[in-house]
This record gives sequence, C-alpha cells and structure tokens, in this order.
Amino acid sequence: MIASWRLERGATVLPRGSVRFSVWAPRVREVSVRILGGARAREHALERGKDGVRAAVVPGVRPGARYVYRLDGGRERPDPVSRSQPDGVHGPSAVVDPRAFRWTDAGWRGIRTADLVLYEIHVGTFTKPGTFDAAARSLPGLRALGVSAVEIMPVAEFPGARNWGYDGAHPYAPESAYGGPEGLRRLVNAAHAAGLGVILDVVHNHLGPEGNYLAEFGPYFTRRRRTPWGAAINFDGPGSREVRRYFTDNALHWIDEYHLDGLRLDAVQAIFDAGTPHILEEIARAAREHAARLGREVAIIAESDRIDPRLVRPGGRGGWGLNAQWNDDFARAVHGALTAPRRSGRPDAGSLRALAGAFRNPCAPRGRGRGAGAGGEIGADRFVVCLQNHDQVANRCHGERIAALVCFARCKVAAAMLLLSPFVPLLFMGEEYGETNPFHFFMSHSDRGLVESVRRGRRAQWRSFPGKAKMPDPGARETFLRSRPGWRLDTPERRALRALYGDLIGLRKGTALLRPGATEVAVSHSARGWIALRYTRGRAALFATFNLSEGPIEATMPAEDRGSLRPVLWTAAARYGGGPGGSNPPRAALGGEEARMAIGPLSAAAWIRESP
Repeated sequence: MIASWRLERGATVLPRGSVRFSVWAPRVREVSVRILGGARAREHALERGKDGVRAAVVPGVRPGARYVYRLDGGRERPDPVSRSQPDGVHGPSAVVDPRAFRWTDAGWRGIRTADLVLYEIHVGTFTKPGTFDAAARSLPGLRALGVSAVEIMPVAEFPGARNWGYDGAHPYAPESAYGGPEGLRRLVNAAHAAGLGVILDVVHNHLGPEGNYLAEFGPYFTRRRRTPWGAAINFDGPGSREVRRYFTDNALHWIDEYHLDGLRLDAVQAIFDAGTPHILEEIARAAREHAARLGREVAIIAESDRIDPRLVRPGGRGGWGLNAQWNDDFARAVHGALTAPRRSGRPDAGSLRALAGAFRNPCAPRGRGRGAGAGGEIGADRFVVCLQNHDQVANRCHGERIAALVCFARCKVAAAMLLLSPFVPLLFMGEEYGETNPFHFFMSHSDRGLVESVRRGRRAQWRSFPGKAKMPDPGARETFLRSRPGWRLDTPERRALRALYGDLIGLRKGTALLRPGATEVAVSHSARGWIALRYTRGRAALFATFNLSEGPIEATMPAEDRGSLRPVLWTAAARYGGGPGGSNPPRAALGGEEARMAIGPLSAAAWIRESP
C-alpha cells in the first residue's frame, strides 16, 4: 500500500531541479527565502496563502543547498521545519531529498510491542567517535546479546557537540555532529539488516533555549501554562491548529522518512491540551494509520512521571491509544529493595511490599495525586520497565550505575527481576556487563550565560543531597568523556553477568509464558526477603523466585498444578559466577496446593512445570 502522507512544510525537492519552500509564519508581514552559495545569494519572496502559510517554488535549487528565511526584510532565520542544520542551530538550513537514500529494508515489518527488549543508548557517548555510523558498527554486539530494538536518546539538532538531546532546537533535523540525516538513515538501515528495530526519543513538550526561533514565526508557545523548561507548547489556544500539525507531522516524518519503528515521547505530563482529541491521541492515531499504510508495526511509547491509564487505554474506552508507557516505579522499587540497609541482611518490609506491588500492579505509590492504578484492565505489555536509564543514573550525586551501588550477586538478582518481569524490559547501555563508569548530565551551549545558568541550576539541585558531593561541571568536556561506557569484559564477573543477561533474554524470547500480556501472573512475597512469581497459560506454568536476603530461603506460593518443576535458569550457576550458597541447581516441588522453591542467598531462579 502506498503511503498518502507527505511532509508539506519546509523544503520539498520537486522534479526538474526546483524546490518548494513552505513556512507557517502568521507573526510576520513578509517572508522571503535566501538561497546561499555561489557568487551571491538569491532571494525569492514567498507568497501569502491561507492561515499564515507562505510558499514559493524556486527553480535551480539542488539538495544540499543552504537557505534561510528572511523575516520582514531583516532577520534571517533557519527553517522551522529544517531537515538538516549542518552548521548548527543558528546556521542556515540545508535542502534534503529524503527519496535519495537507497533503503535495503523492504522486507522489514517492525516489532510488536510485546516482543520488545529495548536497549537505550546516547549516540554521543555510546562509541568513541560518537556518530550514527559508529553506533551502526556496534549493532552486531547488541544482536548477539539478544535485544530486539535500540532506543536512541533525542537526536534533534542541539547547540554544540555535547548534549543529552533534550535541548534540541530543530525537531526535524538529525544532529549534524552525529552524522546528520544520512547518518541516521544508515544506522536505521543497518539495524533492520541486523534484525533490530530502532525507537527514537522525541521531545514534544518544549524546545531548547538556544537556537529556538519558533516564536518569531507563530504562536507555538503559550503563557497560560508553564513547564519546567519554560512556556508550554500551544496545543489548544489560538493558532494551535498549525502547532498541532507541526508535532503530528514531526512524528510521521521520523516514521516515514527514517523508517523508525517507534517513538518514545518525552515527559508527556508537560504536554497540556484541553482540546478533543488530545494531541497524544492525535499523534498515536496518525502513527497507527500511517504504519498500516506502510505495512509495518510502529510503537508510540509515553514517558511520564506518573502512571496514567488514559495513555494506553484504547480510544473507544476513553483513552489515547498509545502502545505503552514507561513505569519508573519498578526501578525505584528494585533499587529500594536491593539497597535498603538491614543488619539482618534482609530488605526491610516496606521496600519488599513496594517491590511486590511493582510486579503486581503498576501504580504510583509516591503519594496522593501522583497517578491512577492500572489494575487488571491494561496488559503488562503496555508498561516499559528498567533497572536504570539516563535520568535515574545521571540524577544521582555521582552518576552511579546500579553495578556501582550493589554487589555482584545483587546485580544478578536485579537482572533476573527485570528480564523475568511481566513487563517490556529496557536496558541502559553497558548494563549487561555491569558498567561502572558514571553517566552525567552534560551540554555545550555557545551562550556562556546559558551555560552558567545551567551550572547554577544543577548546583541548587545538588544542595538537596546529603554529604558534600561535588557537582560534575555539566559544561566540561571531561564530564562528557567520563560518561562513556568502557566496553571492557575484563573480569570474570563482567563476563559472567554478560552471559546471564544473554541467557535471560534468550529465555524470555524463547518462552511464550514470559511474553508480556500473554499470561496470568500471580505474586507472593515474604518478610523473610523473597518474592515469587507464577506465570500460567492454560496448562503451562513458569515459576520465578528472587531471594534478596543473605540466607537461604524456601519460598511457597499457591499452585494447583501437578507434575514436577524443572530449573531452567539460576543466577548462582557456575556459568554466572556462582553464588554465596554454591552453584548447585535450586530445588523445587509441586504439592497438591502449593509450590515450594528453595534457593540460596542473594540469588534468583526460574522453573518450568513439566506435566506428570
């Protein structure tokens, strides 16, 4: 089926060497486009159309040509829908022909949300070169690990060469320092050739403070609402129709022109819209319809600081129809249970209850008003969970990853809890072998005043932490360099952890019972320090037990199943570096009404029921 959508704003390459320029600029009296290069620039007036849209077809313009819009005969600005900013956020835009790239992924059909095992990367620190092409060369290792999709932190053109990406100023232009549009296309094409999907983190709640010229063109922002980053995007006020189109088109642009398999929408709690349909529903529906025309799967995933069932509930049932949402409460519960100090060697009862609740029911246990419980109405495949991500690591005093916070045995239990959970798992780059290099917040704005403002903000945030932690300078290159993973499997423990992650992912992908949303899940726990899960589907059953205490335990949970339990993986196996209680297979038995599972200290195990 041929897709009917196409991007009409910005610079569109036409046959016979001409380009159509189109820009929405209701706040400007006159707009012209200046084509740069050659002996002198050429300037063409854009004709006024309906609702503030200006457009003109300019002959003799080739892909790669630089151009700017001249506003009211004076200010020169980049295109708000620039596909490429080769000279940075303040420089001219470049004409791009998205049809010129030779894709080789015609047979790729995407990945169902329930089949995702995500791997989050930051392109700039993922490899030493910090480019899309260098990331593409690392894909075989991710394929060997078993993950199914790479989730890329934002790549929209940002100021400087070092940035998390959430300060992007040009939402349609892949970062030039990473390799620009063609580099991103090569990465996605290589990922599909390797059997991996690519999901892109996009920011539709704000733009970065440097290089953001949207407000000069039209009412993209509103003072009626505020976000932590300034004025909110105008999704429901005067002039909002074109603003909504700008961000809906942006989502489709990534899916269509870059063959992306999905988008992760940043901080949707800061997207305000009192209209109908909500902009998130509009984006999800447009993406779903366009994916159907393209004949492939596309996932729209929300990140929010609260659990909101509306995000993933179908439109016909009062929801907005996104495929999934992040559930950071799972990571907080795991960290709390693994790090809670107890002289007895067991996690405290409160942290254990929170962890059991995180397995049982995604909800927001952080106080009244923080979210609504999902209950049983929403499948587990609608929630993405992790042990750590860019925010949770970098917002610690020293940017510590989980491997720097807990011992090797606890790292293995954490890995098992993530990959034997009933949810969609996400790994953060380097997690699979216990990377201990920190991951900090960093940026490299050209505006010195803005850099100092960011420093002051981070210092103020650090004052709330106990002790005398020294804040890493977010503007220093050294902070960025320290945030690179080392990629060294140079110790037996790292090699063992890498083997465990690979085997857990293999078990998850090869066992239908562990597919999110496909089974019924029961959870038991005990104040003695253990949690047990039971997955059932028809006559099939899988049991998983996590011992967070420093002594051996026997876990029990109700089970009407008969037959025997066969161990399929245990974290204390010799292959995974053994454990405090030895590396022998754990024991388990099924009685008439309960399962009894005995495992050693600080370990996890999984069993499959075999029919009698």
